[in-house]
Formats: sequence, C-alpha cells, structure tokens
Amino acid sequence: MPRISIFKLGQAQEPTPPAKLAGYTPSLLLSGLQLGVDNLRHDVYLSSKFVDNARHHIGRLLVMHGGVEGLLSTEPSRQKNNLVGTKAHLRAAPKAEPPDLKAVLAELHVNALNRAKAQGNPMLDALARVAVLKFLRSEMHIQFRQILERCRMLLKNYEGVRQQKGLEYRQCVSEFQITKKIIVRKTGQELLRTLREIETEKLARMRRSLFGNSSDDVYKLFVNPLVFTEDGYDAQLNAEEYVMLGNFERDPDRFPHVRSIASEFLRYASGETEADDSAVEPWLNVPENAQELVGGGTPDDSTEGRYQKARLSIWVEMLEREDLMDYVIASYEVAPLIAEYSPMIHPQQLKNALVLREERNRVEKLIKEHGKLSCDRFYVAQERVAVCRSSERARVAGRFLRDLMRYHRDLRRLEAFNAAADSINLIGNEKLRTLSAMNGSLYEFLLSDEQKPSEEKVLRHVVLKADVRDSSRLTRSLLERGLNPASYFSLNFYDPVNKLISKYGASKVFLEGDAIILAILERDGEASLAVSRACVLGREIIEIVRGYNELLERAGLPVLELGIGISYQDSPPMYLLDGEEHIMISDALNESDRLSSCSKRVRRSLQQLEPVFNVYEFQRGNDGELDLEDALLRYNLNGIRLSDAAFIRLRHEISLAPCPLEARPIWEGEQSALYTGLVTVGNEIFRKIVVREGNAAQIQATGFAPQQWTERRYYEVCTNSAIYSALEGKAAAGA
Repeated sequence: MPRISIFKLGQAQEPTPPAKLAGYTPSLLLSGLQLGVDNLRHDVYLSSKFVDNARHHIGRLLVMHGGVEGLLSTEPSRQKNNLVGTKAHLRAAPKAEPPDLKAVLAELHVNALNRAKAQGNPMLDALARVAVLKFLRSEMHIQFRQILERCRMLLKNYEGVRQQKGLEYRQCVSEFQITKKIIVRKTGQELLRTLREIETEKLARMRRSLFGNSSDDVYKLFVNPLVFTEDGYDAQLNAEEYVMLGNFERDPDRFPHVRSIASEFLRYASGETEADDSAVEPWLNVPENAQELVGGGTPDDSTEGRYQKARLSIWVEMLEREDLMDYVIASYEVAPLIAEYSPMIHPQQLKNALVLREERNRVEKLIKEHGKLSCDRFYVAQERVAVCRSSERARVAGRFLRDLMRYHRDLRRLEAFNAAADSINLIGNEKLRTLSAMNGSLYEFLLSDEQKPSEEKVLRHVVLKADVRDSSRLTRSLLERGLNPASYFSLNFYDPVNKLISKYGASKVFLEGDAIILAILERDGEASLAVSRACVLGREIIEIVRGYNELLERAGLPVLELGIGISYQDSPPMYLLDGEEHIMISDALNESDRLSSCSKRVRRSLQQLEPVFNVYEFQRGNDGELDLEDALLRYNLNGIRLSDAAFIRLRHEISLAPCPLEARPIWEGEQSALYTGLVTVGNEIFRKIVVREGNAAQIQATGFAPQQWTERRYYEVCTNSAIYSALEGKAAAGA
C-alpha cells in the first residue's frame, strides 16, 4: 500500500516539536527449559483432575450459551452422566458436583508458582500458564464438536411420530451450529473472567512477592481479551473491547489499511518521516502514545495542548481524506445495537448501513421482515453518524487512535502467546507421559492431592530465638508479690507463641527458662521461603506480646520485653540422640543467641533517646586484646535482628524494594537504608515487612558518644507499628 503524504493535505499545518513516543514489543520466550521427546517442544502434563473439571465446566457453558439444554435433557441416563466426556472418558460421572473451576485453577497455578520458586526458575510458572490456556482454547472447540454430534444423534429419536417436537429441536440444533462463533466467544469470555479474577485476587501478589515486578508484561499476555479468539478478530468482541474495524474485502476500514495510515501519522508526529515499519511497530503497541499525541481527542489550552490540537487536526484530516471518518463514527455507534439486531444481521453489515444508503435499505428490509424487531434505535444511530460534526469528530478520532493502538498491542500479544503455545506439547496419554518422564523432559503441573510426597531431605534451615529481657528481675518481682512466674510466662509468652508454630511450618527446638527457640526446615521440592516466613513469625510474636502487655499494664503487672534473633544456615542441621529425643546441633543456635542479646550498658543509654528502631550495634574501642565479637555491643529491645546470611537469603526469597520512608537518625553521620517486601504466609495471606540496614558505630571505651561509623553492617526487621502505619499512609496517598 502506498504511503500517505502528510504534506499533501489541504489544511495548513502548525509546526509542532517531535513527540516523545514510547515503544513496546510483546514477547514470551520459554527459555532455559528442557525440550521434550520430539526435540522441538516442551512436554507438559496437566493435572487429570483439572482436565476433567475443565471439560465439564466448558461443556456446561457451551450448552448454556447454545440453548440446547432441552434436547440434551432427553439423553439416556448413561449418556447424560457423561455430559462433556470424550469417547475415551465414557463412564458414569460421580454423584457429587465437581469442584468449582476457579478454585481448581487457582490451586494449580499456586502450586506452579511454588515450584518455580523452589527451583529458582520463573519460566516454569509461565510454562504452566501457557499450557493451561492452550488446553482451554483447544477444549472449547473439541467440546463444541462433541455436543453438536450428540445433538444430531438425539434428533434421530424425533423422526416420524413426534414431528412437531422434532422440528423445534432441529431448529435449535441448526441455530447452535450457525451461532458457533458467538457461543464460543461467550464461553471464552467467561473463562477469561475467571482467569482474571484469579490473577487479581491471588496470583499477582504472590508472584510479585516471590519474583518482583520484572515479568509483569509477560503475564499481561495471559489475560489478553483476544486470547480465546482464533485469529484475533471477532466483530462483536472488537466492538465491546476496542473498535470494530472492517472485515469485508471492500471495506475501507480494514485493519491493514487503518494501520498503514496510523503508521504514517506516527512518522510525522515523531519527526522520523523515513522510519521503516520495524521502528514504527513498537510505537503502535503503546496506547499511552495517543494521549501524548492528540490529548485523547480533547486537548487542553496549555502549550502542549496546542501542539496536540495541531496533530489532532492532521489525524482527522488523514481519516477524512481516506473516507474513513464516517466508518470510525459508525463503529462506535453500532456497538450498542449489536445485542438487539445480531445474529440476524451481521455486525459489519449493520455498521456499513449507518454509512451507506444501499446497505441501509437492505438492513431496513431485514428488520421489517423480522416482526419482533424495530428500526427505531437503528434510525437514531444513523442520525448521529450523519450529524456528527467538527469537535465531536475530533473527539471520536482521538478515541479511535487510542483504541486502535490498544487493539494493535493486544494483537501482537496474541501472536507472542501463540508462538509460545506452539512450543508446548500437551501430553495426553500415559505412554508418552512415562516416556518423557524417563527422559527427564516432562513438566508436570498437578493439584496438591496428586503430587507425590516430597522427600524428607532437608536442604537448609533457619533458627529463631525469642529471648525475654531481664527475666531474672521479672521472676524476682513476681515472687515478691506472691505471684506465680511460671504461669505468668506460660500465659503471656509460651502459649501464644505455640499457637503460631504450625501456621509458619516451624518446629520447637527447645525451651529455656526465659527463651523459646524455633526452627524452620526447608525441604527438597518446597518453596524457598524459610527466612521470610521467620521474619513474619518474629513480627507476629512481637505484636502478640505487645497486645498482652497492654492487658498486663491495666492489671498492674510487669510487662514483657523481648529480643529476637534470626540465623540462617545453607545446610541441614545435625542431630544427636538422647534416648528417643533428637537434639539439634547447628551454628545457627549460637548465632541466634547472640543476635537476640541486648547489652545493659547500651540499653540504659539508648532508652533515654527514644529511638524509632529497635536494633542497633556498636563497637567498643579495641585496644588489641579484644577480638571483634567481644568488642561488639548489641541493642535489641522488642526488635528482630537478622544475621548477614539471613538478609542475603531474604533478598533471594522475596523481592525487596527501597522503602519510600526516610529513617530518622539519632546521631550525626548515622546512615540507614530501608527496604520493603511482601511475604506469602498461606492461602491468600500476605504480610508486609520493612527491613533496615544500618552500620555500626565505634564508641568510646567510657561514655556512649559515637566516635566514627564503621563499615560493619547489621540488619533489622522493623517492628515499630508507626513505620507500617506511615507506609500504608504513603501508599494510600499515592493511590
């Protein structure tokens, strides 16, 4: 198609500076994955329970939208029980209704995410998403053919004596076949709605917690409105989601032609008049460029707004010169008419009738021949197309540019998805499944009750020690008042903590008189979240004790103060046996003890300053006789101290982003960095943590004033509720 010359347009042009256009190219490369037995595609086996449930659900939707429930209700019971099964699945259905597809899909995808995290490969999750969508798309057409075949078989029962009923059912089956595209589209839209709900309610937050935001663009391919279409074009879907372009050969508003005009307009607006199609293509994939170029059709009176008005004028004139403007207006006017006049009148024919007199006569005749339809709404729409003038045409042209770009972007997303889907081989029989598994090339995505029990092999572990401050003083104080210290510690500390252990998959190592030591073991095949969950467990321990302290204060009893240390070991712990008892041996035990400790000297000095944070570290002036560990003074009052290895592991487990809050220093020269992340604790449960990185100060041998700041770092999981309230306030203000 010849390029359109901007400079031959009749309207005078106001010079405008080149627009800054963003670019985007959708892509999905399933890299780093093992090829299957054919050495061309990736072998994927999907849960048999999910497959059966999806077949039942899709079949039910097709029957409902196709209006053939009445005919299928006459099936013999042995066939009725197998509503959507293939010949290989001809068996009686269970009496109980299958579980909701949404719940099954969510579980399947959550398991895939956990597996991807455990193996450190986000592509495993993308592979599962593509495989599930490929199966759902294929199954819609398989189920449609099977339902149609069953309907035809049932029609044979109505030949002869039951003529009237047979005529009704034949008409029903004929409409089912004719309206296939509509039925499949409605079924696809319902499936997409379910997928979007799962993505919004659960998967997006969990994925960002595990892998960050880096792959968000990839996952938009899986909720693309076009993903369930065969070729990316459906007149009614386009009218609802984008804009309905021409589809007939003679239509001037066919996609290739309109795309060519838009490409030339972008060349002009960007100042890159000689740019080839490969340079223009990414610009067309960013709908926000339409706002930058023409202000969405309604530019303001600013300087930039004047430039946008000038570009909008050029865009409108280009559409007018190609005789497209009336078709564009008609495309928006026809959208609300489709539900009333389709499928009797094709949406494209209805749109063209709003522009062309000859086509209008045909449509009027069809409407009048159908006694139940009225021409009233059609005439109103045709009048609006005819009288649309000036500013309204410009507004519609601006909207059209954005919708065209949205459609172009989603069409390219569909192409990227289809290429990825073609690289997947969905394994459907046990022989191929066994063969691929034997070759180590099979990717299985199963529901929880279908998975083989994970091996008991422990790969790494985390130790959490919660130590009560000044327990001796507390005990003495309680005894002096005639109170029972054992019940005091049990009711206000040990019992509440015991209730949290199973929630976080922790185990009790042992109890001391004033401390509790817990371990979280990370086994082969499990999601690698031990440190992040230990951080949230520590926060919850602090919060629970804080709540009990409020009750103790009201009762006039002394309050509990804690210090928590979290240590990580990239290896399994060792054990020795004491009779039947397993006693853990690990360097993490000693390290967590040091991390949870608090120097009395530092505590007395810091409490006067009312610090915002709960963990600090200082280094005494070393005269050469003290090693580094002996020279360190730690402060941990109602705080959570992480070991260096635990912090490094935490950054691997979840995405830690810079926190928008600023750390308030106590001393001149003090520096702190704050990070925030989201931890998945359980089903649809997420907890936010704020982690502080501070540097230790060297202090005088006597006194407490920092002399200088060392390079030594320490890490704290913040427990001050004011920090989290401020963070929520920032987020609310930003939203």
